[in-house]
Amino acid sequence: GTAGIVIVGTTGESPTVDVDEHALLIKTTVEYAAGRIKVIAGTGANSTKEAISLSAYARQVGADASLSVVPYYNKPTQEGLYQHFKAIAEAVELPMILYNVPGRTVADLATATTLRLAELPGIVGIKDATGDIARGSELIRRLKRVGGGTKRFLVYSGNDDSALALMAMGSDGVISVTANVAPKAMADLCRFALAGDFAQARMVNDTLLPLHMDLFVEANPIPATWVLARLGRCGPTTRL
Repeated sequence: GTAGIVIVGTTGESPTVDVDEHALLIKTTVEYAAGRIKVIAGTGANSTKEAISLSAYARQVGADASLSVVPYYNKPTQEGLYQHFKAIAEAVELPMILYNVPGRTVADLATATTLRLAELPGIVGIKDATGDIARGSELIRRLKRVGGGTKRFLVYSGNDDSALALMAMGSDGVISVTANVAPKAMADLCRFALAGDFAQARMVNDTLLPLHMDLFVEANPIPATWVLARLGRCGPTTRL
């Protein structure tokens, strides 16, 4: 029931793979998926040139979209963030989902900047990992005016524990850590919530909540890797 796969996201240890491995992960995933499911390639970088290069490669090998994280460590200004994402969108004809996770990047993509970026044709959505429901709700409300009210700009939660709450406010789903471990249950949660069946969605969410919390007892991807290793899906270690 999963709607799409993100490859080379943070749960996939994107910071510790080299460029050749990064490219191979994207290519292999697209080939294995073989059109059966959408593939979103993580192509973000704190170098605009590198982000453009990775996005161009993802398009070349057939990814359906890119996920581009806010540049980390550099602490760009809001105008710098706008110009970074605008340059990628203009250079590569591949639908881009922005990824705002200030807890990891330090830099925070402001709502006003997101709204500016949402006006650009190549930028189609955002993964909001702020965990701030009020802020996410305000973004969803203000997005209704983007493109004169004609453009559909997608909002995905980047936090499993608040995904249901954000979907209740009008978001489009979740780009999930927990789905690596319990994909069917997360797909059910989204299906019920997006259909407006919040009684069923709450029941699923209640069963998943302890898992959501356990998967963040240490920094992602450590707990998810531990669980997947116990399930026989991967090796028991993360890279230094």
